[in-house]
Amino acid sequence: MEDTELTLSDEPMTGMLNSDSPESGDSSAMEGAGDGFHPNLPVLTHAADWSMEQVPPANFTTVIPGDSDHSLESLDLQQAQNQPLDPSELGSVEKAVEQFQIVSAQLFQEEQKTVAETQPPSEENGTESSENPQEEQRVAEDGMDLEDANKETSVEVEPPPLPTEPPVPTEFEKLFKGCQENPEDFNGWVYLLQYVEQENQLVAVRTSFDEFFLRYPYCYGYWKKYADIERKHGNTQVAEEVYRRGVQAIPLSVDLWLHYLSFIKENADPEDPETEGRIRAAYEHAVLAAGTDFRSDRLWEAYANWEVEQGKLANFTAIYDRVLGIPTQLYSQHLQRFKDHVQNNNPKHFLSEEEFIQLRVELSKANLPVPAEGEDEDEVVKVEPEELPPGTEDLPDPAKRVTEIENMRHRVTEIRQEVFNHNEHEVSKRWTFEEGIKRPYFHVKALEKTQLSNWKEYLDFEIENGTPERVVVLFERCLIACALYEEFWIKYAKYLESYSIEGVRHVYKKACTIHLPKKPVIHLLWAAFEEQQGNVEEARSILKSLESSVPSLAMVRLRRVSLERRHGNLEEAEALLREAMASGKNAKETSFYAVKLARQLLKVQRSLGKARKVLLEAIEKDQTSPKLYLNLLELEYSVDVQQNEAEILACFDRALSSPLPLESRLTFSQRKVEFLEDFCSDIDKLVAAYDEHQKLQKESESTKRKAENGSQEPDSKKQRVDDGSSSGQMDMHGQNSAYNYNWYQQPYNSWGSQNSWGQYNQYAQYNQYYPPPPT
Repeated sequence: MEDTELTLSDEPMTGMLNSDSPESGDSSAMEGAGDGFHPNLPVLTHAADWSMEQVPPANFTTVIPGDSDHSLESLDLQQAQNQPLDPSELGSVEKAVEQFQIVSAQLFQEEQKTVAETQPPSEENGTESSENPQEEQRVAEDGMDLEDANKETSVEVEPPPLPTEPPVPTEFEKLFKGCQENPEDFNGWVYLLQYVEQENQLVAVRTSFDEFFLRYPYCYGYWKKYADIERKHGNTQVAEEVYRRGVQAIPLSVDLWLHYLSFIKENADPEDPETEGRIRAAYEHAVLAAGTDFRSDRLWEAYANWEVEQGKLANFTAIYDRVLGIPTQLYSQHLQRFKDHVQNNNPKHFLSEEEFIQLRVELSKANLPVPAEGEDEDEVVKVEPEELPPGTEDLPDPAKRVTEIENMRHRVTEIRQEVFNHNEHEVSKRWTFEEGIKRPYFHVKALEKTQLSNWKEYLDFEIENGTPERVVVLFERCLIACALYEEFWIKYAKYLESYSIEGVRHVYKKACTIHLPKKPVIHLLWAAFEEQQGNVEEARSILKSLESSVPSLAMVRLRRVSLERRHGNLEEAEALLREAMASGKNAKETSFYAVKLARQLLKVQRSLGKARKVLLEAIEKDQTSPKLYLNLLELEYSVDVQQNEAEILACFDRALSSPLPLESRLTFSQRKVEFLEDFCSDIDKLVAAYDEHQKLQKESESTKRKAENGSQEPDSKKQRVDDGSSSGQMDMHGQNSAYNYNWYQQPYNSWGSQNSWGQYNQYAQYNQYYPPPPT
């Protein structure tokens, strides 16, 4: 495994910035964007006060206290970092999610800045200068009126007008308007950002980049571009804030962290004694956020190199104690570099005092004679243990000193080798999946099916075999590359449901408000989740917002209706359905909602008259919809059949006299005959209905014969074509409907000459004529 290398993708990135890493080599900028994203979960009860002076703990599973303001020295970083990371002791999903949120929250707390130097002179100061006694004396000597002097003084001290920004170019307004009208056009955003960068007008730059990041926050390259532009204009504080916003949006971006850390070091005051602590704290936040990513090696190496520059070899050891237990791409190089570090330095310099003393005592005890097998302990010559010097002082004997150093080096390497061996086994299990990731960065271009399958299999493997923290990190990495695929967001939310309610809420919110604002399924799941938590108003708001952004979706309107019905707001549910009927784009859509409204009025509100009125009014507007006649028939069947015989027959007659296609009228005619056969007490009505049915049957057969001869196309074929198109249209709007209205298209056995009055084989399928009862 040590000599194996991953094959990285050379696929070009349209519209993405390609810049070099500040720490090592040439690195694709957008590969950094693929390093992941940790959620900024809104579960804090108060804002965390964080500054670069605050030192986060070394262990990944330790949560940083929100109210901590201790300095670097008071926390004794060396002692904290000497605790190697044990993957088997990682925290639960709750802690992993909480850690990410707190890191993000702390990162964005600004220090209190003094504003006295930047405040303009107040009006009171100007008034006091005009009322100076010396000024009054000078005015009196000149013989001028005091009032006039005050007027002249007020004119003289009037500040000059502040410079204003030049007007925004017309071309910018045109490009910006196009992006607002069509925010899904990524190329339009790319042209806009290129234009404002060339024009170098700060107002246009800020407006464009801020609006762009509301929709595409995972584009690492543009965060760096934005910060560079602010820096060129001399806005160092603003540039730092841009970097902070960027690493909050994509905390797994190793490249963005490296650029941010380089920015901090370049702008730090070397004379300030607190500078080193601030930079170390920034590195700690970086490795806490992105250090468990499989491609985070450069970040760890940059951190270790910086500690060496500061002369803190013990901190270097502590860093490699942590990274040696994390599955990363360059895991074997880390071990080799650690061995070189151990061989080239004195143990008392690269070990903490505690570990050094512990090893010295351990090695001293190991040198004591041990009784051989079968030998009594009393027979062994007792040797008093050698008195060791205090602390990390050298042994007085040079020979023993050299031996101790070599033994310590061997023991230190041996301990880390055991951690490395376990980590190598973990890397080998993930290597195939990592090798299959060809595009770890975000892009609007669709991913290949093999890439999507690889992510699914990798996630399933990690959920089954990995620690909760690694599962969360892998989901965040996946959602960089697969941000536009709702199935992965849904999978992530379902995984977190058993661990963190706020985590689930954050995932849904991030997906629905930024990356998938027009995907209905994940919005419906989010609304259902909030309703389960008792947040009915939030669920109502989610559905309403989705309907405003993607209007005319029947599945959304019906979910709003069902939500109101579940919570007893029957009037609101009825109003929503009536509104949908009134705003229907065509007769078929109106008929669809009319059926839904009639069912609610009949089954829920128990109002037969109102339900009948809705269907009759809908039939007047759409006389060619078999669904309306069938639902009206179902409604009439719901009452006592014998007492409601007149209404049922009137419904049949209304369908038979309508402009429905011949095949549909033949179906209703057959059902009328069956109804009269089962329930009618007047034989004359039955015979008359049978005669009418025979006429329709002959007309249908004649039409079929003409079609066979090629003279015309049968109505049944036309109807099937029409129903296919209309059914597709209705399914698009109501694919989640609880009722299937296509059952009336099932073939019916004819009443032709092959059947006699005594052979009603149709009655074996009589139940198919009636829709199933509502569930």
